[in-house]
Amino acid sequence: MEFLKGIRDPIAKSKIASRVNRMASGNFGDHKPCRESVWELRIDQGPGYRVYYSLVGNEIVLLLLGGDKRTQDADIEQAIECLKDYLKR
Repeated sequence: MEFLKGIRDPIAKSKIASRVNRMASGNFGDHKPCRESVWELRIDQGPGYRVYYSLVGNEIVLLLLGGDKRTQDADIEQAIECLKDYLKR
């Protein structure tokens, strides 16, 4: 994921990567629905990192973007736009 490159905290990077990898086996952990089919994966590290995703079909998890608690509202809006763009294709 592109946003991981901007995170300097190695523990946060590791936790985020681990959580995303666990999603592949169906273990989503701490997550909640936002709106318009976008979900938020919450990582309890640093400023409260978030990974936004959507379920497409029965098996595909589409990772949309990441951010933190400070930019949460704008990130959700951007994730919704990314999902809409993906679904148009």
